Amino acid sequence: MTTTPAIKASHLLVVSLAMADGELATARQFYTSSSVVSLSALLCSTPLDIFHSLRSERKGNLHTSLVQRLLALQSLAGDETAAKPAMEGTVLCAANHAPLTPISFLERAALVYPDRPAVVASGPGAAPPRTWRETRARCLRLAAALAGLGVARHDVVAVLAQNIPAFCELHFGIPMAGAVICALNSRLDAAMASVLLQHSEAKVVFVDAALLDTAREALRLISQVAGARPPAVVLIKEVLDDEPPVPSDNNLPYHEYESLLDSSIAGGDGGGSPEFAVRWPGDENEPIALNYTSGTTSRPKGVVYSHRGAYLNSLASVLLNDMPAMPVYLWTVPMFHCNGWCLVWGVAAQGGTNVCLRKVSSATIFSAVANHGVTHMGGAPTVLSMVRRPLPQTGRPVTVMTGGAPPPPPVLYRMEELGFLVIHSYGLTETYGPATVCTWKPEWDKLPASERAAIKSRQGLHHLGLEVDVKDPSTMASVPADRCTMGEVMFRGNTVMSGYFKDAAATAEAMAGGWLRSGDLAVRHGDGYVKILDRSKDIIISGGENISTIEVEAALFAHPAVAEAAVVGRPDEYWGETPCAFVKLKDGVAAGGVSEEEVVAFCRGRLPRYMAPRTVVFVAELPKTATGKVQKFTLREKAKAMGSIGSEKKKKNQGPATGTTRQSKL
Repeated sequence: MTTTPAIKASHLLVVSLAMADGELATARQFYTSSSVVSLSALLCSTPLDIFHSLRSERKGNLHTSLVQRLLALQSLAGDETAAKPAMEGTVLCAANHAPLTPISFLERAALVYPDRPAVVASGPGAAPPRTWRETRARCLRLAAALAGLGVARHDVVAVLAQNIPAFCELHFGIPMAGAVICALNSRLDAAMASVLLQHSEAKVVFVDAALLDTAREALRLISQVAGARPPAVVLIKEVLDDEPPVPSDNNLPYHEYESLLDSSIAGGDGGGSPEFAVRWPGDENEPIALNYTSGTTSRPKGVVYSHRGAYLNSLASVLLNDMPAMPVYLWTVPMFHCNGWCLVWGVAAQGGTNVCLRKVSSATIFSAVANHGVTHMGGAPTVLSMVRRPLPQTGRPVTVMTGGAPPPPPVLYRMEELGFLVIHSYGLTETYGPATVCTWKPEWDKLPASERAAIKSRQGLHHLGLEVDVKDPSTMASVPADRCTMGEVMFRGNTVMSGYFKDAAATAEAMAGGWLRSGDLAVRHGDGYVKILDRSKDIIISGGENISTIEVEAALFAHPAVAEAAVVGRPDEYWGETPCAFVKLKDGVAAGGVSEEEVVAFCRGRLPRYMAPRTVVFVAELPKTATGKVQKFTLREKAKAMGSIGSEKKKKNQGPATGTTRQSKL
């Protein structure tokens, strides 16, 4: 992965002058490769300093009038800070400026909390807990090992793993080697994994032994592509819970993770020193991570994170989660999803403990809370839906941040009753995960529980790293805070992605107008809080009326027999399309115990008649991504395959009468 450092306009002009050829392209190349003018030096230099340094390096005899020309050009370049400081006597230098990077969180945790547990794994086959001192030492050895494998700055290193302890280490060890971590979705099939490994140009891929079959097939597919070079493989044979035996490698050449770390002490970094020299970023805007979007609606895109953005969003996530020093964080959020919402780094910033889980279930959540004193966790609303019984009596609630999809108020209400303190956040892969939070206000505590849950289901306002607005996408005007006018949610600020890898056109489209466009439609309440109504592609237009599928789903969740629900549009000859609900019933509710008519009537009692579903499909499971998002494109295809409601009625009139309740297994 190649990046271009930020170049001040006046500096570029200086280089051009000093080279006495006026060719900006040549000057740009010289600027970024010069041994004299490093990026760190540029931050501490004035244009005049750079001019003299370059002239000295090139041993050129430039006319002194160029100095006067330089001073005149500084203002034309629009770089006022380079011309003179904002306040006399101030400087920007190494003493007061260093690139922001989450690598520094590990360094501090090892100093402040050296003997505190950093990583704990669940299950009988788990390794003993590791302290922050041990974790830092292992990450240094990992970085040294990567250097020994030929990994250079900005090379991509992929990871295909579940939430295991090694995944925490890889989030630090890979950047410490100067490389870019690419955490792949652990539920990818081999075909998509091979596509992403090729697109990312990964030099090395770390593979969880539980996912070896998928990785092996992906590598086989890559080997069949002309000119493609499969990445080197590092196999992580870490067993948690009751996992099946490690599959046979079938002669697949690989390095074993623990052996690789041990070899770095004996010379894996070229010198055999366990104290590998960390490759700190020279510029905080250098890439630290490449994350592919979930692909719920289209082919995934590679989102590039910078060291600066990761640092800032990690701290913002800590604040959003009300995380004090030394929290105990249960990994129910996949670490591959926005780098665990940046909390892999954030937990280190607070000297906390990572409790790793392969399998997320009600049983494993309650076991971890009881055995490890969990204080915080997170997950999509589907994870919250797993929790059906009160927390163990620990004397404190467990704070759980939910996001990934709008949580229905009934789910939030139930979680509150069970002893969880729910924080509702919202964001995108393109915003490093969490970007907004429904910040709670004390005056809301006195409201009835149902009203509290309704407020908490709002997406709220932005965190400290960026700003959010709801705008008309055509005019870019902000919509009024009237709870009615709908617009598109947009972001701008320090925790917005650097761009889409190898897709400049998509980057330009997403950031047109100086704002990142989310594709989510929302309104603003009188207090400014944002409430998402739907994805722009999910909104149902029925007879000219916009129907929010989220509002219909909230009504369905209020039904006592409904465990999960998702709503999409179904073709309708008269109305264009009407709501079609896919419903999973709660355990213990017989399939025939609830009828389509009953569900429709229930919704009509809570919604305007045109918003109530006209079709209900009972399913065993809803199709989801690995992060818990419902794959609505799959449901839309199924609804489309049912045919138009009008044409269906015509068929019924031509043949024997049949029931309207549909049941399906997806």
